[in-house]
Amino acid sequence: MTEKTPLKGLSMLQVKKLQEQYGKNVLTPQKKIGFLHKLLHIISEPMFLLLIAASVIYFILGEPRDGAVMLLFVLGIISIDVIQEWKTDKTLRALHSLSAPHIKVIREGEEQEIESEDLVPGDLMLIQEGVKIPADGVVLRGSDLRVDESSLTGEAEGVWKVTTEEGEASSSDYWRKDYCYAGTLVVQGSGTVRVEKTGPSTEYGKIGQHVATAPERPTPLQIQTNSLVKRSAGIAAMLFVLVGVITYINIPDHAFGARMIESILSGITLAMAMIPEEFPVVLTVFLSLGAWRLAKKNSLIRRLPSVETLGAVSVLCVDKTGTITMNRMRVQEIWAADCTKTDLCETMGLGCEPDTYDPMEKAMLDYCTERGISQAHLFSGTMLKEYSFTNELKMMGHVWLHDGTVLVAAKGSPERILGLCNLPAAKKREAEEKVLEMAAQGLRVIAVGKMFPATEAEIPAELTDCRLTFCGLVGLEDPPRESIKKDIAVCTQAGIRVVMITGDNGTTAGAIAKKIGMPGSDRILTGDRIEAMSEEELRKAVRRVNIFSRVVPQHKMRIVQAFRENGEIVAMTGDGVNDAPALKYADIGIAMGKRGSEVSREAADLILLDDNFSTIVETIEDGRKIYDNIRKAIGYIFSIHIPIALASLFAPLLHVVPANLMLLPLHIVLLELLIDPTCSIVLERQPAEPDTMHRKPRDPKEKIVTAGSLLKSIAQGIILFAASFGAYYALLSRYLDNAPLARTMGLSILIFSNLFLVQVNTSEHAYTVQSVLRLAHDKVMWAAHLLTIGGLLALLYTPLGGYLKLTPLSAGQFFAALGIAAAAVFWYDLVKLIRNIGKKKQR
Repeated sequence: MTEKTPLKGLSMLQVKKLQEQYGKNVLTPQKKIGFLHKLLHIISEPMFLLLIAASVIYFILGEPRDGAVMLLFVLGIISIDVIQEWKTDKTLRALHSLSAPHIKVIREGEEQEIESEDLVPGDLMLIQEGVKIPADGVVLRGSDLRVDESSLTGEAEGVWKVTTEEGEASSSDYWRKDYCYAGTLVVQGSGTVRVEKTGPSTEYGKIGQHVATAPERPTPLQIQTNSLVKRSAGIAAMLFVLVGVITYINIPDHAFGARMIESILSGITLAMAMIPEEFPVVLTVFLSLGAWRLAKKNSLIRRLPSVETLGAVSVLCVDKTGTITMNRMRVQEIWAADCTKTDLCETMGLGCEPDTYDPMEKAMLDYCTERGISQAHLFSGTMLKEYSFTNELKMMGHVWLHDGTVLVAAKGSPERILGLCNLPAAKKREAEEKVLEMAAQGLRVIAVGKMFPATEAEIPAELTDCRLTFCGLVGLEDPPRESIKKDIAVCTQAGIRVVMITGDNGTTAGAIAKKIGMPGSDRILTGDRIEAMSEEELRKAVRRVNIFSRVVPQHKMRIVQAFRENGEIVAMTGDGVNDAPALKYADIGIAMGKRGSEVSREAADLILLDDNFSTIVETIEDGRKIYDNIRKAIGYIFSIHIPIALASLFAPLLHVVPANLMLLPLHIVLLELLIDPTCSIVLERQPAEPDTMHRKPRDPKEKIVTAGSLLKSIAQGIILFAASFGAYYALLSRYLDNAPLARTMGLSILIFSNLFLVQVNTSEHAYTVQSVLRLAHDKVMWAAHLLTIGGLLALLYTPLGGYLKLTPLSAGQFFAALGIAAAAVFWYDLVKLIRNIGKKKQR
């Protein structure tokens, strides 16, 4: 083989100048949404329009101080929303950066990995099977380089690429064979490409500039929350009219204009109380922060809706190599047939790629080196021909001119290699028994054969035309990951069915499955049988089969489809080019971050940065936790809005004049300032429930607000209303001339109840004390609670209270409010106690 001149690539100084000249390698630069645009979007929400209307009415009523305070509160809530949106955007940008496509390049003589958008003309790209080419460029070097250009040309057949040295530069065809194009896919081999065009200048870019991006569809969760907000707004509109009319009737002694304004103000108060505008905020914040936390645990979510789907996964389809096993192949055993062990090793080595990246071939070459057969010796000859590996053939070979002799070295699955060997029946039976024996130990078995054509002219055109001499068998071991047995047990307990899909033979797969304690290790279905099955037969088969062996990528898609048609929510792992369709078809496609192809990562919903099965299990647990926390937050929002809304509704019905209402618009805004941070800070940070992985996956059709959760929220809300409004109304009836005292008492009970309600609702099983202890170390949670208490004290015992029509409480009244709030909330711990006792009895 001829020695190749090392390639140095661009210097960093050249890269910087070229980036300034050509810009980023993107089709269209991302448009940044301006701050003013975001601000206007927030202000246009119904809640803010009501707040602004209320402040205007205060000015009309001749109460500029109240109007000014209202506007300050409006600014406060807008600030909170802007900060939350900024944090969410920052998180999503960070996630986008992590999931950005990468490419290997040579710069300053060293190989390095960069983001594809940082490519510049002149860069030397290193491409291999599975890479989606990110720029146009000329092929400098290639080894069995075949590219699928159907995305540009429409031609399904892959194009074999040649180098510029082979005279293709002057080709008259528009699509050159010595050229690679952005947006196309490497399906075989590897190569070095010098970039010539990037971004909009590429052939793909020219097309892409004229294609409009598809609008994003709302997720089921977004649809549900938007529907809840709209329904609440519709109810609020009706009650707005009702309360306005009642208030107008209750104040006959006022002038017509004053009566109308007071009526509108009462209606606005109720409408503000009814609209749960926190729902969309909760959804966005919880999903984005959840995705960011998952990224820290080596699970990179590429599409936010996947976070909500994770909690519903019922079937987990995983590859054996690298996911269940450690992907550290080593030759454990060899069995020589009609040759010496040295001959077997040498033939095995010659059947490997000289510059291999395949773990199995690396293990074989390492084994040769350990036995004194160096790679320098193996590859000192000239490679005359290569028989490429395909999923259909399941074997490969090289033709070498080695030590003056033409040699065909072939390796592959035993059934295929043995089929090309002229073995006596007894010898073939002996070899097949040895294959079963090695496979039963969990070894991956590779057969090796060779042939000596007399001349180069007699080299067979295809490997299937060869008549091989059988050399022997190689047994490779890829040990299971240390934690895999425990992880399988966790999945089984969580109602998640783990399914192994592998290209290995069934005996090896079954032995590994048995070793790791995987249920159904004796139920195996082969790719050949899948091929012969109808869709209906396959749907029935997947209900009981847990191991699929000798499958090709097309089978993976059919298996996933069969599971989904049976009503399962399927997560699927993959790393190869041909895994992309199955990953796309699964409910959650999981690509391998280390060994996965760029195409599989692009098709996936989730990228596993450490290729570890344990990370998948942790990710599913986190997905369940995030969904649970969203439900808790929505239930909490319902509970806390009910007493606010009922207080705004019942006061006019009880003929309370507008000036003496328990909650004026000012106070509802104040409560909103408490509710938003409580939702997005305290509840989002809640750890997983102890039984998170002890229960079956949730039904994906289940609504975010169930009858049970709604009933709980209504019960909590009504009791909170009875406690706060009852205390307010009792004091108002007793001290008719001291409405501020009654209002302060009612509002204080609501604020204390808000703090207690969060802790009670953090778990359906753990008691409040246990919930507090679980987050005792969380400084953020304590800060949120202490700020709330500090704010209440400031309202009660500083001049700020006067501006808000409040008055200080005595020590007795203060602790009475605290006690009433505790009683109004902590009753739910008794419900938990009764429920927990019932569950213990059932066991």
